[in-house]
Amino acid sequence: MDPQNHKPLKVHLVSSTDSSEFTLLSQALTRTSLVGLDAEWKPVRTHQTSFPTVSLLQIACQLGGDSEEDSAVFLLDLFSLPLSSLWEPLREMLVSPDILKLGFRFKQDLIYLSSTFCSQGCDPGFDKVEPYLDITSVYNHLQLKKHGRNASKQSKSLSTICGEVLGFSLSKELQCSDWSCRPLTEEQITYAAMDAHCLLEIFKVFRNFWSIHFVEFLIVGDLVLKTTELSHNNANLGLKELFQKHDMSDKVLRTQFCAASAIVQAASCSDVAQVILSACGTIQKSCRVTLPMEEFLLNVVKKYGDRISLKESDRKTKTPKKKGKKHPPINGICKENHLEKFDEWQGSSPWDPSVGGDGHPKFLCDVMVEGLAKHLRCVGIDAAIPYSKKTEPRKLIEQAQKEKRVLLTRDAKLLKHQYLTKNQIYRVKSLLKNEQLLEVIETFQLKISEDQLMSRCTKCNGRFIQKPLTTEEAIEAAKGFQRIPNCLFDKNLEFWQCMDCHQLYWEGTQYHNAVQKFIDVCKLSD
Repeated sequence: MDPQNHKPLKVHLVSSTDSSEFTLLSQALTRTSLVGLDAEWKPVRTHQTSFPTVSLLQIACQLGGDSEEDSAVFLLDLFSLPLSSLWEPLREMLVSPDILKLGFRFKQDLIYLSSTFCSQGCDPGFDKVEPYLDITSVYNHLQLKKHGRNASKQSKSLSTICGEVLGFSLSKELQCSDWSCRPLTEEQITYAAMDAHCLLEIFKVFRNFWSIHFVEFLIVGDLVLKTTELSHNNANLGLKELFQKHDMSDKVLRTQFCAASAIVQAASCSDVAQVILSACGTIQKSCRVTLPMEEFLLNVVKKYGDRISLKESDRKTKTPKKKGKKHPPINGICKENHLEKFDEWQGSSPWDPSVGGDGHPKFLCDVMVEGLAKHLRCVGIDAAIPYSKKTEPRKLIEQAQKEKRVLLTRDAKLLKHQYLTKNQIYRVKSLLKNEQLLEVIETFQLKISEDQLMSRCTKCNGRFIQKPLTTEEAIEAAKGFQRIPNCLFDKNLEFWQCMDCHQLYWEGTQYHNAVQKFIDVCKLSD
């Protein structure tokens, strides 16, 4: 789906219960078996004492077909609609076993949505979504089937997923716009509608891929048919020969055959289903081979479905800790200021030549960000880890000081130690390794080039030898230490060895995949 060429979406802005749009919404929720959900709210400060109020709820409904004309997006203006009139139909939709709900990290949206309804007297709010399928799971499954073990496991944004699956990236320029202002702009309406509608489009790709390339375990009596990545020609031939070998006059087998045929037909593999039917002409016409969409979705739910369930703790905002006893200043610095000093990096780094450094960035990653250390090594940055996983804080700080490294951590307690000196520690805020890597690169203004990628040993942080080894030299170096796959011997590859731990590396598929991954993560191709 190209956003520049696709037909206009059917977008209904629902702002009144007396409107035709509200009637259409009510009808759509009784007809659909698949919806995409999203929500928008006014951006808030991180230390707000209450959850933000949801301004807009987007519901994209699949109404029976595969084209965009068979879907519609409803934008519920929660500032204009009486929430009491929406509470019951929304609650039923969220838990209906007949509707598969699609979302992208929708749990936070559900928390805010529930809080918004509770604040308007609709108590209890919404506590679960079931059955639910996160679009990230759909993307990961597609990647696994497409790339196998080489599939990327990194977390990606909805915009990136759209780019890879649908061929275009969602613009996120309006994500932080003020959604509490009325009337909404045309740009906001289009943005909100696309955010929900793209979930249906990604699922459509998943469904087609699953049904055409992986028609799995069709059961006919005691016969189990498993086809993997069949072309239409091969699939037709195999199924035709297979079913012609069985006696279709058997009533039980005939009934089970109809069910299997229906699965194939509902999975959009119409050519295969037609061959099955033509190969078994003795089946009575009364044996129907139609299968409602709900049944196909039920098979998907059984295999990939999930649920969102809110706990009581999810309904409470995280309040700042109460101030305890006043602590004496540390080196003349108030403790509050002491913590803030390491939360935002300012000043020179220990490797800065102006303070006696060698100009080469060096970090020490504690156990809480050990994965970040490997990512830094992959982009050519010197990143050490503690001598021991249970190193005492003082020893950890001393190691960083001795080796002129910046200590990276997510442990706020480390920031309280009086042994710290200026610009010795930095608290990483991001949770995911890729985001942590980008945070460190941006914070310390690190310059990453494609030539640096995979230039350090990811195992020990050591540097590689200056010249590559030949195959014969690599075989000799690996004796009694490391096994080199025989399939590499005739590929004329270059081998590299770590000067510290002597680990051998070669430029195979895994190497090239890793290089491409970090080119994408660090946006080196932009």
